Amino acid sequence: MAKVTDLVKRVLVGRALRSGQLHEQLLPKRVALPVFASDALSSVAYAPQEILVILSLAGVSFYSYSPWVAIAVVVVMLTVVASYRQNVHAYPSGGGDYEVATVNLGKNAGLTVASALMVDYVLTVAVSVANGVDYVGATVPFVAQHKPAVAIAIVVLLTIVNLRGLRESGAAFAIPTYAFMISVLGLVAWGGFRLLVLGDDLRAPTAGFQVVAEQTNLTAFAAAFLVLRAFSSGCAALTGVEAISNGVPAFRKPKSKNAATTLLMMGLVAVTMFSGIIGLGLASGVTVAEPQHVAVDLLRPDGTPVGPDYYQQPIISQVADAVFGSGSLMFVIVSAVTALILFLAANTAFNGFPVLGSILAQDRYLPRQLHTRGDRLAFSNGIVILALGACLLLWGFQADVSRLLNLYIVGVFVSFTLSQTGMVIHWTRHLKTETDLRVRHQMHRSRAINFFGAVMTAVVLVVVLFTKFLVGAWIVCIAMPILFLMMKGIRRHYDNVAAELEVDERIDESILPARNHAIVLVSKIHKPTLRALAYARATRPSTIEAVTVGVEGSEARTLQEEWERRGIPVPLKMLDSPYREITQPILDYVKALRRRSPRDVVTVFIPEYVVGHWWEHLLHNQSALRLKARLLFKPGVMVTSVPWQLHSSDRLRGRRDPYAAGSVRRPWHEVEPDRRDE
Repeated sequence: MAKVTDLVKRVLVGRALRSGQLHEQLLPKRVALPVFASDALSSVAYAPQEILVILSLAGVSFYSYSPWVAIAVVVVMLTVVASYRQNVHAYPSGGGDYEVATVNLGKNAGLTVASALMVDYVLTVAVSVANGVDYVGATVPFVAQHKPAVAIAIVVLLTIVNLRGLRESGAAFAIPTYAFMISVLGLVAWGGFRLLVLGDDLRAPTAGFQVVAEQTNLTAFAAAFLVLRAFSSGCAALTGVEAISNGVPAFRKPKSKNAATTLLMMGLVAVTMFSGIIGLGLASGVTVAEPQHVAVDLLRPDGTPVGPDYYQQPIISQVADAVFGSGSLMFVIVSAVTALILFLAANTAFNGFPVLGSILAQDRYLPRQLHTRGDRLAFSNGIVILALGACLLLWGFQADVSRLLNLYIVGVFVSFTLSQTGMVIHWTRHLKTETDLRVRHQMHRSRAINFFGAVMTAVVLVVVLFTKFLVGAWIVCIAMPILFLMMKGIRRHYDNVAAELEVDERIDESILPARNHAIVLVSKIHKPTLRALAYARATRPSTIEAVTVGVEGSEARTLQEEWERRGIPVPLKMLDSPYREITQPILDYVKALRRRSPRDVVTVFIPEYVVGHWWEHLLHNQSALRLKARLLFKPGVMVTSVPWQLHSSDRLRGRRDPYAAGSVRRPWHEVEPDRRDE
């Protein structure tokens, strides 16, 4: 069974890598860009459309506000990118927002950031995969009918790819990400050339369509609220920016410089694609409505509803149709790589979440297992936990993008705001001691950038909470405090354990116990029992006795008679059990020994079978497991398992231990302890 499991693991994950090969898994900029930036880049597939969808609630006339909303989103994005370039230079260890907030604002602020990022990473995977499934499901009916199952299957596939290591996952995602970047930038460039230079008239498939306004005669406040809601939805384009600051250790040296360069490249490309798509969408007359109301609210140019069979193409597909023509090769390529990038966008979270989990585990806020790397030098436990969380969300929300998006971006703007506030304090603290004028000038500039970023992201956070709280953001506002309290509880547990285990200088912990009383548990006389007796005698305890529980009177007498007939030089003690219980009489006897001599230790030797098949575990050792589980909680009691390997556990046929095979002339238990070395 173990061989089969290991074979499956090696096929899926790959061969194990030595710790010394860690440098081979570090990423150059050309691979780091698709690995860490796929989430931020893929947001142009839905962020521009979300702006138009929200504005369409008041009718197509409100599309006139979309350029201003887009400009506001671009300003925030450039501000965040510029701010995070300061972060990666100041804190290159990979702690990102968590480290910045912890060092400058305190542990509670750091844990708040950590809980926000963890929630947002899980939502990144769920939203990206669900959005991609929607995209494919529009043309493949089977996918549309089984959205949650298909989405979960894709998450499992992404998990396997990431478990193979950073380098292999980067190579797997580099080609699709670059294909998406080139195709969308080419779309924007060619569309802009046709529009501005050639003077062509671009017409999207929905040009001339109308939207039935759900909100009419809006007051100034209601109109402003709608525009702010569109802005908060468009800010989904900023998700993933923080992943690079969390993943600095994965870059090749010089790590900070390479991370900052990659961050700048990602920001410029994302801004160009975002602005180009929404600009071409408005120029070509793209019209979209809320997905659940498309059949009724979206009207054709003649005023008739589009009907339930109408498929609303995403904004990129409509722009590609207007620029390249429906059915053209470039239209197919743009549509295909856009669908693919939505799946691969989840990879950003798969690289950010495990690193953050490792840092939190090192600080004792998460289980220590999250700190260690797996066979492929990836943080395997963090990858698996992220995948499980995303699968639960996809299953619980039935992979519904509109419902998941309402939970999105709250966490990331919490971390943005606290991180940039922490950076302002960081530069202020360093300015108090720095005397070099050139360095001080750089610090003043960095502090100004971070201050502007803190104010900007705080405003956006307020807008997001104000506009999205009642439609789903409240779930995140509950999940974050729960994670915060859980991490505090884990840290408290680790601190209590460390304090309890700390050596007290006033007390000599190395004082030997007065005596060691050995007990060998016996059910019948067979090879495992004799081996346990021999091993117990070899440890030279102060006293030794064999203990059995007399459940059946005839069996107990037979055992006693055979014991005396064989002349085993260890006294046999029979414990009564009127209710046929095995575990409790032994526990009571051990407790009585400890009560009689508190300074003594009691060592219990338990013979156990070692089996080779999973189903054999169900047939053996159940009493031993129960006993060990109970004895481990008894102070002053040591439990020693003495294994006996059955033939089914022997993986090397013909090369068994001669003693285990019973071929030794004189059994070990019959040899006096003083003469065993002869």
